Order: sequence, then C-alpha cells, then structure tokens
Amino acid sequence: MRNRVLRVAASVALLVACGAASAADPQSGRDIAANCANCHGTDGKSRGAMPSLAGREKAEIVSFVREFRDGKRPSTVMQQLVKGYTDAQIEAAATYFAAQKRN
Repeated sequence: MRNRVLRVAASVALLVACGAASAADPQSGRDIAANCANCHGTDGKSRGAMPSLAGREKAEIVSFVREFRDGKRPSTVMQQLVKGYTDAQIEAAATYFAAQKRN
C-alpha cells in the first residue's frame, strides 16, 4: 500500500511539472501518457487487470478521464491522479493513446 501511495504522489508531482505542456507540442501527449504506464502499461498496452488505452477512440478516453476528474465516475485512484490534468493535457494524452496500435 505504501508503494502505491508513493507512486501516486510521484505521478501527481510529474503531472504538476508537465503543467505547461500544450496539446500543440507533439511530444506532450507522449510525455503525459507516460504517467499512465504504471497501471495501463507502456504506450497504453496493459498486461494486467487495468484496461488498455492503446487504440481506443480519443473521444472515449477524453470522456472517461474528465468523468474521473470531475467525480462523475467512481474510482479508487484515478480521481486523485487526473485532478492535475488540464483539458489540453487530457486531449494530448488521448490523441497519443488513440494513435497507438491495440495489443
């Protein structure tokens, strides 16, 4: 449990550090999406119980992430993690994941 809390804290800190990233920056989507690798796998290709994000529709990813952020979708950790994302960062990460091949 302690390790998970530390990973969450590190992810939040990284999100804050990436706060200035813009959706226009081609690398910003990849950089932001890297924060999701702990649970959703490298490049969004999950190997565990969490759903893969690679190859999913951008609009679906954006909708889910915003619902987590806004407290409209129940979660154990996601709600805390996504509170640090701006709409532009959510869009950038969703664009990156949507462009990946499904596993």
